[in-house]
Amino acid sequence: MRLWHEQLIHKLPRQQLLGQHRELAALRGNGWGKNHATVNYVFNYPPYKLYQFHVLVMDEMQLRGYHPNKMWYDPNYRGQFCAPYEHLAACALTVPVYPEHNTSYLKECLLNLKTKGIILSSND
Repeated sequence: MRLWHEQLIHKLPRQQLLGQHRELAALRGNGWGKNHATVNYVFNYPPYKLYQFHVLVMDEMQLRGYHPNKMWYDPNYRGQFCAPYEHLAACALTVPVYPEHNTSYLKECLLNLKTKGIILSSND
């Protein structure tokens, strides 16, 4: 499980973009707080930050003609099998959403994609 660097979201191939949506849905639901070395940093922030990141992914999906379930646009929604938040407190959107998504992390993500045969540029 990994959150791709947000600068790569609009460049991700279909499989990685849709996989990112599934992973974010899992993290927002019953996966919240469950140990996973690659994404543990998200648990240092309010769950609203994960929602903000998920919106970036879902917006890209919509741009490409995919139709994520509209329920995920509700910050309190946590999936079919997880009770929603009562009143999830909003927080300011930062760029990047997670400060861990720095230049070093971007290079790490590009290298990870390269091992999968996916060559992307960090330039827009």
